[in-house]
Amino acid sequence: MLTLPRTLALVSAVTTALLLVAACSSGEEAPTPPPTVDVVTVTSGPVPNIVELPGRIEPVRTAEVRARVDGIVERRLYQEGSDVAAGAPLFLIDPRDKEAQLAQAQAALARAQAAQANARSIVSRYEPLVSRKAVSAQEYDAALSDARQADASVADARASLSRARLEVGYTMVRAPIAGRVGQAQVTEGALVSAASATLMTQINQLSPIYATFTQSSAKLQDLQRQAHSGKVSIPNLAAIEVRLILENGQEYGAVGHLDFADQSVDPSTGSQALRARFPNPDRQLLPGQFVRGRVTAGTRREGISVPERAVQIASEGASVMVVGKDGNVIQRTVELGGQSNGKWVILSGLKPRDRVIVDGWQKVQPGQKVTPRAAGARRSAGNSSLTEARP
Repeated sequence: MLTLPRTLALVSAVTTALLLVAACSSGEEAPTPPPTVDVVTVTSGPVPNIVELPGRIEPVRTAEVRARVDGIVERRLYQEGSDVAAGAPLFLIDPRDKEAQLAQAQAALARAQAAQANARSIVSRYEPLVSRKAVSAQEYDAALSDARQADASVADARASLSRARLEVGYTMVRAPIAGRVGQAQVTEGALVSAASATLMTQINQLSPIYATFTQSSAKLQDLQRQAHSGKVSIPNLAAIEVRLILENGQEYGAVGHLDFADQSVDPSTGSQALRARFPNPDRQLLPGQFVRGRVTAGTRREGISVPERAVQIASEGASVMVVGKDGNVIQRTVELGGQSNGKWVILSGLKPRDRVIVDGWQKVQPGQKVTPRAAGARRSAGNSSLTEARP
């Protein structure tokens, strides 16, 4: 037989089960609590004024190596794509014709010097005779004229000899600057011409190297107006830092600095050119390469920034999810500035004290009720260094 306590317990369990079955059969469900999302409260303060610009890599110096004498290329003396020093031999043009011309110039100089010596000796003989009237003044003047012409002939022959020596030297084509030499444009046996300045190869200096950017003239005027109003603080040109984003999306390690801002506007595009100088010891940056530059154009005194993971970027623009005062989700369209230290700079669309969702926006929709929680509140105190800092 069942005892009284056991009987009462059995009756209570049966009653509870019957109540649960009745609740389920009536179709009523317990209300679902609103989802919890992590938020940061927006504040204003100094933030980097970062401008992203398209650009292209250009060598600091470039030299087109062209033929300076006519002749047949005998040999290529360098390895294509290698680094060469200034003055390094690159090509040898058949020097025999120029060496023959050099010999002719040497002979012409010797002939002119012999004529000069003869003319001077005649003048020397006439000088004592003209005072004694043994030689007429006209003959003496003619001898002096011949001596001066002989001196001029010697000077002309020396110039021709120097020119012939230069042309013999030009048969050895040398690098005009230090840098990386490109592909040969002529091969052994090719005829090159000084008159047409045949291109033989090209040398680019790759370290350091330039990155040239273009920016709308209107944007630059807006930046100048903001600087004059005090909204943006801009340092000197040489102090403006630039970071490069390569074509594969990775950031180039070294930081560059602006060294040139064009003072004219391209009439076809309405843009101005900016140039930055970068170290390139490993030759990672190559001429013609497309890059994007993040130019730190000063500091916005009352700027706003939010963590990168809070921003949604789509084809129609960028947006963030904000928790309103009533706890409902609002989608805000924002205008992005640049990225810095894992945050997006927001140019418009947010104001101080807005609560932006950084984690959990993927699971909510605009108008939905949510429970906001300060980002990082769920993390342990031992991991407090990872707590989300307010912008």
